[in-house]
Amino acid sequence: MNDAPGPNIEGFHDPVTGTVSYVVYDRIGGQAAIIDPVLDYAANAGRTGSHSAQRLIDCLVANKLTLAWILETHTHADHLSAAAWLRERLGGRIGIGEQIGTVQQFFAARFNLGNAFPADGRQFDRLFADGGTFRIGELEAEVLFVPGHTPADVAYRIGDAVFVGDTLFMPDVGTARCDFPGGDAGTLFDSIQRLFALPPQTRLFMCHDYAPAGRTPRWTSTVSEQRATNVHIGGGIDRDAFVALRRQRDAMLDVPALMLPAIQVNIRAGALPEPEQNGTRYLKIPLDPQ
Repeated sequence: MNDAPGPNIEGFHDPVTGTVSYVVYDRIGGQAAIIDPVLDYAANAGRTGSHSAQRLIDCLVANKLTLAWILETHTHADHLSAAAWLRERLGGRIGIGEQIGTVQQFFAARFNLGNAFPADGRQFDRLFADGGTFRIGELEAEVLFVPGHTPADVAYRIGDAVFVGDTLFMPDVGTARCDFPGGDAGTLFDSIQRLFALPPQTRLFMCHDYAPAGRTPRWTSTVSEQRATNVHIGGGIDRDAFVALRRQRDAMLDVPALMLPAIQVNIRAGALPEPEQNGTRYLKIPLDPQ
């Protein structure tokens, strides 16, 4: 992949959820992928919005791009995906890691979705295997399986850029939580070591930035910077110490504010539930789950 043309990348930070979505393309007038798009959601009113997704469309239009792919790094728990909304308007194929069925099976049971919801990944257009490749016009992309945050996380390597999802945050923020179903701190450590084995100047693009201490949001780092200064896993920390740190931190974290609506939408590849007889769509809220 070293001889492949470098990607053009534009990042879009959502200040409400801290999510960064990306438009990645080969050239003006060429083909593009959108990574981790956000569908706005006002939980207090039960209303969705398209401001964040429209910014991505505006970027495509300004650069005369055709949308080839809508890529998810994992099933997000902190925002609703705009993948289905975008595909309906622009086409393109929705892709995610092939282990998505593991996540779907757990949450299909948690939300009692029954036989009407097949938990085998068929809601997505493409399920990527580790090491699989695909093209974005003149660009070649490679899939890296990086579980730990969830059992199905993947990263996308495109030229000298890797879109790492929730494996890593900016060095002053650290790493992803591992207390979601199927998550595991030791597995996350191993996945991050895989990223750390990439060439030192490989650019790493985060899926979130929460801008601690009021700093300006940032979402680009390098392998060498993360290895040296990441506050959770930099400086050569060993696996056991990282696992202990991650478990201690996870025990103090609250459930993400949008987790219940987000998971129900995102395991459907961003599709909203079908309207009921009165024309309204409904999400489920489990009460006092066992």
